[in-house]
Amino acid sequence: MMICLSEHPEGAVVAVLAQPRASRNAVVGLQGEELKVALTSPPVDGAANKACIQFLAKLFRQPKSSVRILSGETSRHKRILLEGAAVSDVAAVLEPLI
Repeated sequence: MMICLSEHPEGAVVAVLAQPRASRNAVVGLQGEELKVALTSPPVDGAANKACIQFLAKLFRQPKSSVRILSGETSRHKRILLEGAAVSDVAAVLEPLI
């Protein structure tokens, strides 16, 4: 199992390091024990959080309503819950990206 992934009773949790104000939305790779995600939105009024949820929902083919921030709403270090997702499925999507 990847370091940035963990199981949760409601699905899978991804540890994310958000990089706001990037040139494009993309998975950059791993940084420490977190998945580094570049986001074009600035960290103002929750814009980067919304962009992060939208980007991860699209990446993992989940509805936006099933992707939520467990912790780190005001930090670059976030724990994102993918409701109903299996850790193995999330790892399969991330494997070619990192």
